[in-house]
Amino acid sequence: MVIANRPRLMRELVVEMISDQPDFEVAGETEKESEVSELVDRTRPDCLIIALDQPEVLHGLCGFLLGRYPQMKILAVAPEQGNSAFYWASVDVRSKIVETSEEGLLNALRNVSELQESWTMRAVRE
Repeated sequence: MVIANRPRLMRELVVEMISDQPDFEVAGETEKESEVSELVDRTRPDCLIIALDQPEVLHGLCGFLLGRYPQMKILAVAPEQGNSAFYWASVDVRSKIVETSEEGLLNALRNVSELQESWTMRAVRE
């Protein structure tokens, strides 16, 4: 897991939350958005947690990274606004608004396959 960009306090809180979980490991951390792509290239994480002002709007960097590493998941968090979104790639990029709490964020990180199945089932019914 890679934790990226601002603010420092959010990164520290996320690192603390992740460190307490036996099934997650922090592979890298950066405060600069310009270093995110290089850090992902170097560490090849399963998940990237990034602070964005509008997580519900797909950020260009997220789309680029998911195109390059479609197996990676991205948790975009706007700590000032209490918004979060979880992105993953299949044929195209999908997202789901998640509850911005420790439980909501951890559930999103752990249950991506369940989210993908529910999306597939919904698409089949439509």
